[in-house]
Amino acid sequence: MKLNPQQDEAVKYVSGPCLVLAGAGSGKTRVITNKIAYLVQQCGYKARNIAAVTFTNKAAREMKERVGQSLGKSESRGLMVSTFHTMGLNIIRREYKALGLKAGFSLFDDQDQMALLKELTEKQLDGDKELLSQLLSAISNWKNDMLTPAQALASAEGEQYQLFAHCYDMYQKQMTAYNALDFDDLIAMPVLLLKTNSDVRQKWQSRIRYLLVDEYQDTNTSQYELVKLLVGERGRLTVVGDDDQSIYSWRGAKPQNLVLLGKDYPNLRLIKLEQNYRSTSRILRCANILIANNPHVYDKTLFSALPDGNKLKVLRANNEDHEAERITGELIAHKFLNRTDYKHYAILYRGNHQSRIIEKSLMQNRVPYKISGGTSFFARAEIKDIMAYLRVLVNPDDDNAFLRIVNTPRREIGPVTLEKLGSYANMRGKSLFECSFEIGLEQHLSGRGLENLRRFTQWIVGIEDNLQRGDSVEAVRSIVRDINYEDWLYETSSSPKAAEMRMKNVSDLYSWIVADLEGDNYDKEEKTLKEVVQRLTLRDMMERGEDEDDADQVQLMTLHASKGLEFPYVYLMGSEEGILPHQSSVDENNVEEERRLMYVGITRAQKELTFTMCKERRQYGELIRPEHSRFLDELPFDDVEWETVKKPQSAEERMEKGQAHIANIRAMFKK
Repeated sequence: MKLNPQQDEAVKYVSGPCLVLAGAGSGKTRVITNKIAYLVQQCGYKARNIAAVTFTNKAAREMKERVGQSLGKSESRGLMVSTFHTMGLNIIRREYKALGLKAGFSLFDDQDQMALLKELTEKQLDGDKELLSQLLSAISNWKNDMLTPAQALASAEGEQYQLFAHCYDMYQKQMTAYNALDFDDLIAMPVLLLKTNSDVRQKWQSRIRYLLVDEYQDTNTSQYELVKLLVGERGRLTVVGDDDQSIYSWRGAKPQNLVLLGKDYPNLRLIKLEQNYRSTSRILRCANILIANNPHVYDKTLFSALPDGNKLKVLRANNEDHEAERITGELIAHKFLNRTDYKHYAILYRGNHQSRIIEKSLMQNRVPYKISGGTSFFARAEIKDIMAYLRVLVNPDDDNAFLRIVNTPRREIGPVTLEKLGSYANMRGKSLFECSFEIGLEQHLSGRGLENLRRFTQWIVGIEDNLQRGDSVEAVRSIVRDINYEDWLYETSSSPKAAEMRMKNVSDLYSWIVADLEGDNYDKEEKTLKEVVQRLTLRDMMERGEDEDDADQVQLMTLHASKGLEFPYVYLMGSEEGILPHQSSVDENNVEEERRLMYVGITRAQKELTFTMCKERRQYGELIRPEHSRFLDELPFDDVEWETVKKPQSAEERMEKGQAHIANIRAMFKK
């Protein structure tokens, strides 16, 4: 595909700093990859002197592959395409001595950080999970804003933040003692080094002679500093971004970095990519009119060569269950009539918690789906735990499931006990469960370990007896009750709120299984627990075993996770006040970012877009009657079709529709 004039200008302008303001679907990745090829093939740059940075490993991988196709192996050798954090890590690896680090430094993930902070602040925070989480977030923000513990203390307002700044100081000292770095250090440390050490700065500036930055609107303070320090005075730099798609302020992203660029580089060339190759003209008109309600430093208007296409639809549902049913029903009918594939559909939502009900509805109707950017219901630890209990119940020889639950919640059955049981079971060629009852085990295992193990396996036998007597529902209920699973969740979750959410997932699984046992779901037949567990286990395995990208599945994801993707048909769930815009953003007067999120959702759709909303919705146990989202009122009236009571069809209309329906069915059989 040939580049349009604006894309061509963006590729060929290399004599100074360049900002490419790239609207949704305007081909920004093509510009970056073509520009890298142009620099190498036409401007005499060596690939090893070019770096491109973006935000996700997936985007970096795709970019690398595309450049490889244009340049070939030898020409692209040494090209640096990575995330910001990988680039930071590469600088640290090469300059660790200048940073005062020892060679084998280790990286701490958020769980390591949390464990260290918990240990360090035992006196101050007394293990309060909520406060620890806030502290972790405060330290991250300070590092992203390039503040040392001393500077954080000087600027800390209020008692809590002063305490946090003291904790930050202890944390940094301990990290230094451990020769360890956290995620935020991967940017903050290189920035500090390049700022204060002119030799290192010159070395990296001559190494990276041209820098390209993707998704520039998502950079935070320290990332912008890193870009400036690597580019230096020469300003050999192209940044690509879209202020209308800046949806990560909660992660420290500052869309005003786009404005700063013009101040830091007065000779900045601005090039706008406004032709969208993705969506119908009607979808773009709606997106433009919506986003025009936000203030802009740089104005742009997307246009498309594609015709208007169908109107955007708004569907109303009675409640969230009905909303999920309606989306599923509409999707199945649409697929049938238009002979499309499941992978052509995406269902987007504001928060991960909305996925549970739509997952259930798709599953009951045997619609294959894939969750991205969130955790699938069956991948959640609490669901895996309860499913493992049920798997052992219907098949005591399932060793994997047995190992998952034998000490969850803790029963003082430690690794030594399990190792001895495992060796004995191998020798006997039997399952762990079966061997726990054998007298021969007493030659290998004794005392508390054996006692606790047998208490556990005998309890399983007791529940099995219940099951044999035909009371499946009671058997499932007694598992969750007997193991005090709720208490265990409160002990091990990051906060009481998290424990509550996890217990809600367990309750949902329980009601789901009970409904299936009693024949309320699927094909109305009562089932045995074994059949129910097998069906759910198979569902989980199929989900894990699917080829990631090309499987024919409906895509489920949050609006945040959908950025950069496109789908022919999009359903946007929960278009209501309090959900989109989110209540906390309304309270914090940050509706502009929510509007950008709605804009991202609208511009994912290529052909058709449907919004859904509920008349009633359950929230924290209360029944509320939400208003529809203010953003729906901002869309052009003539382009949106609000669902109303259907007018009666005439006999001719009915006949016409019936004939079209039959023609479609015939065509399907001819496939």
